[in-house]
Amino acid sequence: MITKEGKTMKVGRAKLINRPTITKGKTYDKFFVYIPTYVVRDKDFPFKVGEELVIKIENGKLIIEKA
Repeated sequence: MITKEGKTMKVGRAKLINRPTITKGKTYDKFFVYIPTYVVRDKDFPFKVGEELVIKIENGKLIIEKA
């Protein structure tokens, strides 16, 4: 856990996973970022399951924001 602005935040390690799929005989890469359950279930986690998100890369960091 890390303290930021007087709040305790849960920290975990995520993994980038490729789950290729085959559609009409062609293989397509499908990537997922797996976030530990205890991080997602934290009351301060900012996203809900199924919510549309915006993904971008800024200064070598992956940024995920609400759409």
